[in-house]
Amino acid sequence: MLQTLHIKNFALIEHLHIDFSNRLSTITGETGAGKSIILGALGLISGNRADLTSLKDKEQKCVVEAHFKIGDYDLQYFFAENDLDYEDVTIIRREILPSGKSRAFVNDSPVNLQELQKLGTYLIDIHSQQQTRELSDEQYQIQILDAVADNAKNVVLYKSQLSGYKSLLLQLKKAEEQKETLSKEQDYNSFLLQELFSASLKTGEQDELEAELEKLSNVEFIKESVGKALALANEEQIGVLQNLKEIKTALQKVSGISSEYAAYSERVSSLLIEFDDITDELSQNFEKLINDPERLELINQKLQLIYTLQKKHQVGTVEELIEIQEALDNKVVLADELDGTINKLKEEAEKAKTIIDTTAETIHDKRVKAVPVLTDKITFILAQLGMPNARFNFEVKLSDNYHNNGKDEISLLFSANKGTDFGLLKKVASGGEMSRIMLSVKAVLAEYSKLPTIIFDEIDTGVSGEIAHKMGDVMKSMSRGMQVFAITHLPQIAAKGDQHYKVFKYTQGETTVSELKLLSHDERIKEIAEMLSGKDISASALKHAEALLN
Repeated sequence: MLQTLHIKNFALIEHLHIDFSNRLSTITGETGAGKSIILGALGLISGNRADLTSLKDKEQKCVVEAHFKIGDYDLQYFFAENDLDYEDVTIIRREILPSGKSRAFVNDSPVNLQELQKLGTYLIDIHSQQQTRELSDEQYQIQILDAVADNAKNVVLYKSQLSGYKSLLLQLKKAEEQKETLSKEQDYNSFLLQELFSASLKTGEQDELEAELEKLSNVEFIKESVGKALALANEEQIGVLQNLKEIKTALQKVSGISSEYAAYSERVSSLLIEFDDITDELSQNFEKLINDPERLELINQKLQLIYTLQKKHQVGTVEELIEIQEALDNKVVLADELDGTINKLKEEAEKAKTIIDTTAETIHDKRVKAVPVLTDKITFILAQLGMPNARFNFEVKLSDNYHNNGKDEISLLFSANKGTDFGLLKKVASGGEMSRIMLSVKAVLAEYSKLPTIIFDEIDTGVSGEIAHKMGDVMKSMSRGMQVFAITHLPQIAAKGDQHYKVFKYTQGETTVSELKLLSHDERIKEIAEMLSGKDISASALKHAEALLN
């Protein structure tokens, strides 16, 4: 419940601090006195957007602060989900700076407007004439029915199942689209893959083939050069080998004279051994050097195939071609595997559909059973509110469509008078009738769910006399289980309040100021008498006002 409201520098209010009690509070005041300002301030607390026009003094910041007692609302989970400190008495503060920037705090923790709006739905319900349009909304009608049907847990379960079912359908759609894409490319991918497989590509193969091609293409030149080198090395009299042997022999003769010559001798010996190995290998290589046109042709063909594939796939190495081959192989395999994946997803989706359909049917059955209970209660209250012939008919049909709260499609039919046919509520009910119907609905909901603090903003427009008395009685009855505010112009309703507040404005210097005041018993008599007879209060009006209060 709303315990305290503090307003500073908002519209016509310079400074206001007022405490509220539970049960029914009525608020009265002349048109333009500032009742809408109070609602505007509470709207800021509920997350409505603000602008600089809200500031009375454009040089000072505007502050609206409200204290809510929420121990009975079971809102700990909301505070945990939004990383907020929970307090049984929660303080919401909204600030509008002269710069136009707006800030919001819950128990001194900064919050954004979206979080504030979500919290506001649990704390306060400002009901105006415009909100009677909600009655024409199918989703709102279902919410009313579900409250009476005690369907909350079933709807939560359904939403969870629906989320899982939609996820499976999304996975299935993606798999089918992927299969369709792969199927279109399957033949071409298979052709490309077979082409690469046939090439029998190996890592490093291109460099080896190009080196061998270079060698085979120059075999005669190589033979000539290697043969000349071997001749120079092995000439019997003047060959390099013979000369090295003679140098070695000469140095060995003086190696014993000093370590210096011994070192030279060892180095020449090593050189002779290395040169001897080189000539042996060159000799073996020379013997293998033969013209092989067939091998040359094979290498040319293989390299040409590699170059063609590289150009086709726009790469420059065999290794990249092998990577493409592996990717194509995976695509071909994936296309085959997708059939199994799609079949599995179809089975899972069908099972999920069966489960969610069962939950939807449970929700539907409970709604159907709740219809007569709800219509009886609403028509009973409406009879007290001057609509004794009002009749309702909820048509609840189980459809094939999956909505966010079940598979039902609902039509709320209404007839206000005897002998008239049922019609859609939004088409056949007048504004005054809609106000009374909404009050009846709220009264019924108060029995079945924990409604937040509710403010009825002139819901009594268009009614008077005994009907106004009855509307006051309905709100009084609702206030036994919740906090109710009624902003009214009717003395019959004003008198029903456990507390009575008056909004008034006055001139202070060069400015106009609005105030909200809790009236004493005597002040209430005077206020209600003025509502009955105007500024010139008669004795009979005072007696009538006192009678209303008693």
